[in-house]
Amino acid sequence: MATDVSGTRLRLWLRLLAATNEMERALRRRLRTEFGTTLPRFDVMAALDRAPEGLSMSELSRRLMVTNGNTTVLVGALEKDGLVRRSVSAVDRRSFTVELTDAGRESFACMADVHAQWVSELLSGIDAASARELSRGLHHARLAIQASADTVPAARA
Repeated sequence: MATDVSGTRLRLWLRLLAATNEMERALRRRLRTEFGTTLPRFDVMAALDRAPEGLSMSELSRRLMVTNGNTTVLVGALEKDGLVRRSVSAVDRRSFTVELTDAGRESFACMADVHAQWVSELLSGIDAASARELSRGLHHARLAIQASADTVPAARA
């Protein structure tokens, strides 16, 4: 019985991963084709759009779950394109705050609207009731994973 449950959970993980990879691949391709941009650049702009007061480079890296080095490269390219600006932090003169420029906000708003349409289109094969149920289930799964991740035993020797 435990093996059946274990196998079911393993299949669930693999299906979640496959679905995520398919969705990401489609969105990457569409962002590149339609807007000449990348998913990481879109993600930086999305994080900054949700923080109109700006974010420190460290906080931006944390929210994106990438290294500070990756964030620095992405922000540098976006700054060069006039979509973000860096300024010395008022709180800590050793760090920078990053925020979208007006051009960045306008560019992101356009991309975000189209991105939302793409997501809806890509998931259109799932009826609304099933989408709500799946969303609830994934929310509960995330909470369960977080709870069990804190109690996982040390690595086996």
